Amino acid sequence: MMGAVVIKSDKKSLKLITELAKRLGGDVVKLNDEELQDFTFGEMMKEAKTNKTVSRDTVMKKLK
Repeated sequence: MMGAVVIKSDKKSLKLITELAKRLGGDVVKLNDEELQDFTFGEMMKEAKTNKTVSRDTVMKKLK
């Protein structure tokens, strides 16, 4: 099973953690702040997903 860890820290700490992960055989993917926000928002959307459908009228009323 593969997993992922997201760590937000200062540059010095991230460099150390990156080096350790690589030595342990892990892959490191760096995200900028915008990419991190996109990822977080996507995860929030997955959690909130209900698989229910609503009518167009209901959506339009909520947007008013």
